[in-house]
Amino acid sequence: MTRDKNNIRVAVIDMNNGAANQGMRGIQEILIRYQKETANSLSFEIFDLRLKGEIPDATYDIYISSGGPGSPFDGIGATWENDFFTLMDELEAFNLGNEHQKKHVFLICHSFQMACRKFGVGKVIKRRSTAFGIFPIFLTEEGENDPIFNGLPNPFYTVDSRDWQVINPEDIFFSNHEAEVLAIEKERPHIDLERCVMAIRFTPEIVGTQFHPEADPVGMKLYLLQEDKKKAIIENHGEEKYLDMLNSVDDPNRISLTQSLILPNFLNEAINALQEA
Repeated sequence: MTRDKNNIRVAVIDMNNGAANQGMRGIQEILIRYQKETANSLSFEIFDLRLKGEIPDATYDIYISSGGPGSPFDGIGATWENDFFTLMDELEAFNLGNEHQKKHVFLICHSFQMACRKFGVGKVIKRRSTAFGIFPIFLTEEGENDPIFNGLPNPFYTVDSRDWQVINPEDIFFSNHEAEVLAIEKERPHIDLERCVMAIRFTPEIVGTQFHPEADPVGMKLYLLQEDKKKAIIENHGEEKYLDMLNSVDDPNRISLTQSLILPNFLNEAINALQEA
């Protein structure tokens, strides 16, 4: 079966549970911009999973699942989590059963942490304190060769916002032999904590990031100027780091570059895979 390259359907899963966020706007803006900049006619639908129980079926071409508040264990026993994991199983089975056509999935932050649980990758634990701000992310050798990071320096800068993290306490990084670590957080030699995992390719078609590749300067500046966010960053990282983050927002080689490359690279890869039949 050949694909109509001019009719690509994207399912966007909203994991925000009704909480105010900049992420969904960021994802939609990237999809709209990508459609304008390429010859593809790309349409997308949003599914509010945690709040409304909406879940896409397995007929979409591409899937993007957002970040969201709370614990990655909040959904245990809930219908919405079961529906999400069932969809991942269906997409994985589709990809295994189709030699040429493949459906790609991108998982962000909360969705990434849930996928780590589902695929048995690393260990998902609560952080000692909230990570929030613009930080350098370091690519592994696998990450440097992965198409989603094409065009980015190593390290690159991105928005990190999380209370949870994925680590591997036993030095056996994966029980899932197929998974590849693509990126990790910066080394902090003065702190006795493991570097947490920032990006994983779970299967050849399912990839996720702990950070927010959809974050843009407009949304980040709004966050940084909120009094509670400013106070938390200064308390955790100091005023110099806070001012550095404000400068990072305006630096075209930092989050603007990341936002302009990672999800578009993913879309390129996903759409190319649909054409190969």
